[in-house]
Amino acid sequence: MPMIHDVSGTAALAICESLLLALNDRNILPEHEIVGILRDAAAAHSNDVGEDGHGPLHEAVAALINGILAGGNSVRRR
Repeated sequence: MPMIHDVSGTAALAICESLLLALNDRNILPEHEIVGILRDAAAAHSNDVGEDGHGPLHEAVAALINGILAGGNSVRRR
């Protein structure tokens, strides 16, 4: 059986994306607020100088979040 890496991270991402979609679908958070949340999260990682020794991880996280923004995965564009 192959080793599966970062199952918890993938599950967390899927749950968060579903929550963002549900919040938007139920008119609890408008699209611009959800996009703002994602931009803030990406910026937090983009601006991390890597003093914790995890600079490449922060860069990858920011790139993933920016990819989600570009693809519209967490917001149903209307």
